[in-house]
Amino acid sequence: MPDSSTIHASAVLVGAKAVLIRGPSGSGKSRLAFDLIEAAARGALPFARLVADDRAYVEARDGRLLVRPAPQLAGLIEIRGLGIRRLVFEPVATVGLVIDLGDPNSMRIPANADRETTLEGVLIPRLSVAPGVDALPLVLAALRTAATVD
Repeated sequence: MPDSSTIHASAVLVGAKAVLIRGPSGSGKSRLAFDLIEAAARGALPFARLVADDRAYVEARDGRLLVRPAPQLAGLIEIRGLGIRRLVFEPVATVGLVIDLGDPNSMRIPANADRETTLEGVLIPRLSVAPGVDALPLVLAALRTAATVD
């Protein structure tokens, strides 16, 4: 993957697009990834499968942002209290949403400019989550609702 960039992130394929989860160490990236997978198992989402945990490769291809697991970590996820566990994983997915955990600049009603981010030259919808906020309900709402016109 010579034209790919490695980032400190987790990713979960939810339906047809991946959720790319970024944030500082200890912000809950792995926890949110596992919570999304569990939400699908409970029927709260139609489908969710791990793509990457801890380190992900991202690359722009044909106007899309692709995400892959680091080969040595493929199928592995850290679950606090259990350690490293193995899950079924997707080898590649197209990113449809970026989640930034532990963002001190997160706002109650974000400005339009804060609702998107550019990675590898690709504009992607973005959800910023303040430190200490449970991200799962926000992410589920973002995935299951449509934005209103500002």
